[in-house]
Amino acid sequence: MKRSEFALAVEQEFGPGYGDVVVNDLVLVELGNRTAREALAAGLAPRDVWFALCAATDVPEERRHGVGRPEPGERPSR
Repeated sequence: MKRSEFALAVEQEFGPGYGDVVVNDLVLVELGNRTAREALAAGLAPRDVWFALCAATDVPEERRHGVGRPEPGERPSR
């Protein structure tokens, strides 16, 4: 998972407003008591951060895999 795919997955799962809150404010014990933003800045793989975020927010298993990929012809958001 690329960082752009991580950002798209967060937006698709949580929405743009709440997604920012989850990434910036939710402390993830699984990632050493860091927020998702801090974990990414520290060099953790976006996929690992995504799975930790999903676990902490009870995202169902079926929505954790294969997310964050743009549809063919769709431009990735920045």
